[in-house]
Amino acid sequence: MACNHCAAGAPSAAADARWRQALWIALAVNGGMFAIELAAGVMADSRSLQADALDFFSDAANYAISLGVVGLALVWRARAALFKGLTLLLLGAYVITTAVVAAMQGSSPEPFVMGGIGIAALVANIAVAVMLFRWRSGDANMQSVWICSRNDAIANIAVVAAALGVFGTGTRWPDLIVAGLMAALSFAGGWKVVRLAMAELQTSSAPIATQR
Repeated sequence: MACNHCAAGAPSAAADARWRQALWIALAVNGGMFAIELAAGVMADSRSLQADALDFFSDAANYAISLGVVGLALVWRARAALFKGLTLLLLGAYVITTAVVAAMQGSSPEPFVMGGIGIAALVANIAVAVMLFRWRSGDANMQSVWICSRNDAIANIAVVAAALGVFGTGTRWPDLIVAGLMAALSFAGGWKVVRLAMAELQTSSAPIATQR
């Protein structure tokens, strides 16, 4: 997915404007869905909803960071991407930890709230992912934004499936399994972003090393 020619320099002013507009919209959507889904996750006692809410919060913070580095040199955009990749790895660790704790002492979540909020979140994330699709092959910073949006849409499908599973079985296990899958998705996406960012940081420092 890496695009060597797009990672070589800063984007044009017109591309900057479109990128900023897309990020502001994505930031607003993710911030709003974080508040809604976190409240619903606590009310429904759903670990997968709570994990998805934290993912919305992480994405909102990452979009804000991306807005801060638009138009800056590649090294700064790569550093921002590295931070976002590490954030995804930490989020995955938190989700898997809470899922293990819930497996030992949690109760069955409320499937109707899970399903309704999961569908609303899915619609929101698909809209954001479609909007950001054109930047899926940009530099590590742009790719990290696309990966976050894509992962969120996949996670929301899984949350809806978990709601159906909880409704059908009357147990918490579908919810916990999906929370575990979401953690794995966060690990995979975070590791990919970290690798891309590290490669770009090495590329940006190569001319300096050559001059020495």
